[in-house]
Amino acid sequence: MAKRKASSAKPSASKSGSKSKFSFKSLGAKLGRIVLKIVLFFFISTIGITLLYKFVPVPYTPLMFIRIAEQMKKGKKIKLAKQWVPIEETSAMPIAVIAAEDAKFMNHIGFDFEAIDKAMDYNKTHKKTKGASTISQQTAKNVFLWPGRTWIRKGLEVYFTLLIELLWSKERILEVYINVVEMGDGVYGIEAASRYYFKKPANQLTRMEAAKIAAILPSPTKWSVTKPNPFVAKKQNWIRKNMDFITKIDFE
Repeated sequence: MAKRKASSAKPSASKSGSKSKFSFKSLGAKLGRIVLKIVLFFFISTIGITLLYKFVPVPYTPLMFIRIAEQMKKGKKIKLAKQWVPIEETSAMPIAVIAAEDAKFMNHIGFDFEAIDKAMDYNKTHKKTKGASTISQQTAKNVFLWPGRTWIRKGLEVYFTLLIELLWSKERILEVYINVVEMGDGVYGIEAASRYYFKKPANQLTRMEAAKIAAILPSPTKWSVTKPNPFVAKKQNWIRKNMDFITKIDFE
């Protein structure tokens, strides 16, 4: 009888083991499907929104909402000045930002690897780090992401930079950038900045005025257009001189 009991117990143990294996396989398959759906959703949604912004103005950016939240937290009046204008109506501002931030903009594929190498070498020996972001990278960051230096955000910045370089023209990248970039406290884009600092539309800006606005990037809430410190004043003149070497931007 004991032998029969022992032998009859073995099949039940085997069934229990097979059920356990089956449940783990089933769980793994379910997790795999969930991960696949998340990945597909990410690529479809990000590619979709990037294609949409190829044709329509960017209404708001994550940074705009972050700044509004900061204003509310400090008990300040909500300030959000912005007005989209076509690149043809921005006077010399496209030339000013290229002269100021990314002289190789028309030739690179989103990244200036020479500038990145120089910045890395500089940062090894200096406490105050230097960046090497291109206009394409800054556009990707401004339109799709949030401020920060985490590896996740940096990785997403690379992804979105490649995406806009692939799906948008250089003209569109530049147009979006000068329309959404932060240019003062609650001031976004060149049209709002022109009216705020010089009381006139962007299409009436002089080359020097465009240089003055470009000089406060990438620290528009720290530096002043109309009351520049010695560093910003020197930068304004440097940008203005560099603009003379860019007579025309050929988008063809």
